Amino acid sequence: MFAEIITIGDEILIGQIVDSNSAFIGKELNKIGVSVYQITSVQDDREHILSTLKEARSRAQIIIVTGGLGPTKDDITKHTFCEFFDDELVENKNVLRHVEELFAKYISTPISDVNRKQALVPSKATVLNNMNGTAPGMWFNENGTVYVSLPGVPFEMKHLIKNEVIPKIVEEFERPYILHKTIVTYGLGESALAEKIADWEDNLPNFVKLAYLPNLGKVRLRLSAKGTDKAVVTKAIEEQSQKLLPLIGDLIYGTEDEETLEQVIGHMLTKKKMTLSTAESFTGGRIAESITSIPGASAYFKGTIVSYATETKIQVLGVKPALIEAHSVVSAEVAKAMAENVKKLMESDYALATTGNAGPTKGDSDAEVGTAFIAVATPKRTIVEEFMMGNQRERIVQKSVNKAFELLQKELLKF
Repeated sequence: MFAEIITIGDEILIGQIVDSNSAFIGKELNKIGVSVYQITSVQDDREHILSTLKEARSRAQIIIVTGGLGPTKDDITKHTFCEFFDDELVENKNVLRHVEELFAKYISTPISDVNRKQALVPSKATVLNNMNGTAPGMWFNENGTVYVSLPGVPFEMKHLIKNEVIPKIVEEFERPYILHKTIVTYGLGESALAEKIADWEDNLPNFVKLAYLPNLGKVRLRLSAKGTDKAVVTKAIEEQSQKLLPLIGDLIYGTEDEETLEQVIGHMLTKKKMTLSTAESFTGGRIAESITSIPGASAYFKGTIVSYATETKIQVLGVKPALIEAHSVVSAEVAKAMAENVKKLMESDYALATTGNAGPTKGDSDAEVGTAFIAVATPKRTIVEEFMMGNQRERIVQKSVNKAFELLQKELLKF
């Protein structure tokens, strides 16, 4: 079974906003066995919307449209659906009551006729109650093809998808069972990884597919299976996952559906009753941001010093000027001093430190753009490794953040 997602709005096409709605809808549909065949973004233009709706019904049984449902003149989705279905707008008393209640409870400005127009819906539509806004969702069924129109505001759309749309799809359609499992690996590139698991990949069952998803220092292996028998699909995915362990078990830290590497590290530190601090230069606090995005991180994370400037490394972290003069600010020696000094300053058990050159210029060092030194100070020793992370600034920074977590996990496993 296929679905198509259509997002309406010039703001998407000019890059003013990012289309996060399609990603959310696609994920929710996949959970119930509906595959997304295509995602399309169109202008706030009647002809463009009409032609896209006509094309979509040749490809999909479920067509979900977001956007263009506001009270202003540029929101034309309802009128376009009326034309598409040869329908007319009628006032829905329940929607009108809901709009009036929202204004009475939460909005200080008086309700206007423009706002009341939100209660006008195509007569052929089944109204989907939007608890979080004034624009109702709409469900159309024409000869077995379902069209769903939802507001583009993400939190309104999400509530309608979870509480209205998904339950109706489950009720009205028979669907296959789809299962994905994403295994995350660190430490080996895509081509080298593919070589190690080539025989395993060649012998996958024909209903199990593998996708390589490389991303800045890590490679995700996504196993996907589809079938009518849930037990068969689940068993196949688990069996194939287990067969990977003797091949690349040392590169696997977990599955994406379970935990991120930052969460794994958090659990390890908590179990050991140990703490962590960080000293970051070119990564600019990204490591600390990743750690503190996890609820409960305060139990093991002491804090960070973003010593972006050389003088901050000297004045705050206590790195000796002579060390910098002798080895350069981008060096193994400075990375080691940063890790050991922040560990002492924060009184933590472990510490991570980064110093490098993310470009586009060399800054206070002669090190080539892309050079990164990452240090891990542990209760017993300090290790430092040098990397060449390429020549694109964002890529250099994010690869270094990923590599720092990888090195820290390896050290945590030793003690």
